[in-house]
Amino acid sequence: MTAETLEQDNGIKARSTAGSRLEAIAGGEQIASEIHPELATEDNVLDVEDFQLWYGKAKALHNISMTVPKGKVTALIGPSGCGKSTLLRSVNRLNDLIDIVRIEGDMKLSGESVYGPNVDVIELRKRMGMVFQKSNPFPMSIYENVVYSLRIDGERNKKVLDEVCERSLRGAALWDEAKDRLHDSALGLSGGQQQRLCIARAIAAEPEVLLMDEPCSALDPIATNKIEDMIDALKGEYTILIVTHNMQQAARSSDYTAFMYLGRLIEYGPTDAIFQNPRLVETQDYVTGRFG
Repeated sequence: MTAETLEQDNGIKARSTAGSRLEAIAGGEQIASEIHPELATEDNVLDVEDFQLWYGKAKALHNISMTVPKGKVTALIGPSGCGKSTLLRSVNRLNDLIDIVRIEGDMKLSGESVYGPNVDVIELRKRMGMVFQKSNPFPMSIYENVVYSLRIDGERNKKVLDEVCERSLRGAALWDEAKDRLHDSALGLSGGQQQRLCIARAIAAEPEVLLMDEPCSALDPIATNKIEDMIDALKGEYTILIVTHNMQQAARSSDYTAFMYLGRLIEYGPTDAIFQNPRLVETQDYVTGRFG
């Protein structure tokens, strides 16, 4: 039996095709995504449908179609500039803030169009929590940071605000560290604590999807471990879509992983399969560090 046959028998498309496939992608050709069948069995909260995005004349996302399973953690991985953050920010329409952006296709959140002509973008964003690469606590108390979304919606009942504050800080694994300083400035927290506070603020409104754009990239290993433990505790209750450059983090923290390259979705499936038995050699090469 030849080496090529052995590779195919192992479920990986032959290495001899890898160069031609990558060259085709680099040349602008549309390559079909490899979607694992397990995704078809999931209850989805987000459906991305033939989504394309341009920055002026430069095309950043090419015909992305994928689903995001409800209550699971889905990681977006790929080399810098492959479109991960662009796709993530398209979910809550943050890219609308860039004048030269143009899109085609659609996304649906719980069956409702994200890009429909009558969509209230402010209301849409209330249905999603967003955590950025760099923590961005508001210059106010820890307590007011957490309950901010309720305040702007008109909630004045102190009992409700207190309950949401405690529940959210517990969910973000910050309650024990912050409960005796709730009315101190959030800016006095450490970097890792500030990031967990931003997560508490994001989940206070009980979003349908929690979006995380490299939330640990500026943190030390101890703070990163706390964030990963928190993500593990939150899944099931929340649907989490996370962009990460850290292969180990994706492998540890996610249920599903989507590998992107040059604005294309290359392979998408259960995390164990993507890291241990991918169907495409390009995916294997990326997760094992051969390129990227």
